[in-house]
Amino acid sequence: MGEEVMSNLYSQLEARFPEDSSAIFIEVDTDESYTYGELRRITARYANLLADLGVQRGDRIAVQIEKSPEAIFLYLACVRAGAVFLPMNTAYRTSEADYILGDAHPKVLVCKPEREAEMTKIAARYDIAHLMTMGQAHEGSFVLAAIPRSEEFATVAVDEAEDVAAILYTSGTTGRPKGAMLTHRNLASNARSLYEVWQFRPGDLLLHALPIFHAHGLFVATNTQLWNGGGMLYLSAFDTDRVIDLLPRATVFMGVPTYYVRLLRSSRFDQGACRNMRLFVSGSAPLLEETFHGFRRRTGFTIVERYGMTETLMITSNPIGAEKAGSVGPPLPGIEARVCDPGDNVLPQGEVGTIEVRGPNVLKGYWRNEEKTKSEFRRDGFFVTGDMGRIDDDGYVWIMGRAKDLVISGGFNVYPKEIELVIDMIDGVEESAVIGLPHPDFGEGVTAVVVRKAGGPELGEQQIIDRLKPVLASYKVPKRVLFVDALPRNTMGKVQKSQLRDELADTYPRS
Repeated sequence: MGEEVMSNLYSQLEARFPEDSSAIFIEVDTDESYTYGELRRITARYANLLADLGVQRGDRIAVQIEKSPEAIFLYLACVRAGAVFLPMNTAYRTSEADYILGDAHPKVLVCKPEREAEMTKIAARYDIAHLMTMGQAHEGSFVLAAIPRSEEFATVAVDEAEDVAAILYTSGTTGRPKGAMLTHRNLASNARSLYEVWQFRPGDLLLHALPIFHAHGLFVATNTQLWNGGGMLYLSAFDTDRVIDLLPRATVFMGVPTYYVRLLRSSRFDQGACRNMRLFVSGSAPLLEETFHGFRRRTGFTIVERYGMTETLMITSNPIGAEKAGSVGPPLPGIEARVCDPGDNVLPQGEVGTIEVRGPNVLKGYWRNEEKTKSEFRRDGFFVTGDMGRIDDDGYVWIMGRAKDLVISGGFNVYPKEIELVIDMIDGVEESAVIGLPHPDFGEGVTAVVVRKAGGPELGEQQIIDRLKPVLASYKVPKRVLFVDALPRNTMGKVQKSQLRDELADTYPRS
């Protein structure tokens, strides 16, 4: 029985907690802190409350709450109780939350106090047994109900490979959101791999500014530091000045590219602010080479880029000290990656195709969607990521964009990333996005959407096209270059090309 209990993610993390229970786990920006001993006690109370609500192994617990220490404790309590944690983006509107809750059928829904009224209607519609609230200032019916519960709880035994620890719904840019089922083994194996590859050590202090409804902040950052038994400086949201204030105390920082761009824009951000830092990690969206090199010039540090997705957690990472700008590094230990053509034939090294991966990190499947699960897996167990890329002679992976973003112009395949890299090197360009738009002659017209750099040289459409002609094959040169003030992004900083395609669909005349 003891061996089976250890397969629970919480048990595996708890085995790595510091021996000194007074060691700090979370230090909040309001000068509050929580020790590892308090983590054990609070998660026990929360898990006991869930049990008293009738939650059993495999039941879903849906949450749409703001970032707080209590939110982390609720996540860990769900895992500890053998339940399935289902975080929802705090930006989701009622209709978006309605769809997910109707699909997931949770036993318990925990929401922000101010949304209780509207969530009550949804809970009634889907017969959700319990609706409770949790706020950012220790308030809410769940927090209050947990106070008298026991501080002892026997962690529920699970099947590590089969039991689901969390369901994360994908963004749904190609249709309705899908629930990715992540098992205890998925989460534990990824935390262990990142701990090793990023060389975590005793005394590492993580500055945590990411949201926690997403894999990056919840699993990559939090689980890895829990595996290390270390502490976190815990910000409710990213704030440039506050991050710069706290960086001298930290050794590790994880962010999306937007965070690094904002830091570089601050005159306060310099080598002094990074004097105790050991590791900067970027993910969730591509990091511009300009940001990569600018960060290194300013601080002396190289940002470590990695690659992952909701369904697989982290797949690759640049090794510390052997980073390649523009690459996301080789696969993590125990993970295999290959590149295939549309017929699922494995391509030679260096050729561009669809990236497929296999390993203990890959999701069990999609919630209540066997057809989608079957379509995304090959017979030999490889998962089709939907990302286009290549693998170089050193085994490093290079992402060329989403397969759905592939542009087919005049019968030729055009990979947007290749063109974006060239455009982004032009003086006066802040960033770019290349998309395909309906074209009467070519099927799709290669189109560049460009953000000009503030204070940079004046750039016009023809100037950019003229710069590209000598370095790109003619079929890759954009037919149009359009200028915008900013590229549309989701909450994790990914450019929403589908939105651009919708908004700019009438750029070219119809045939």
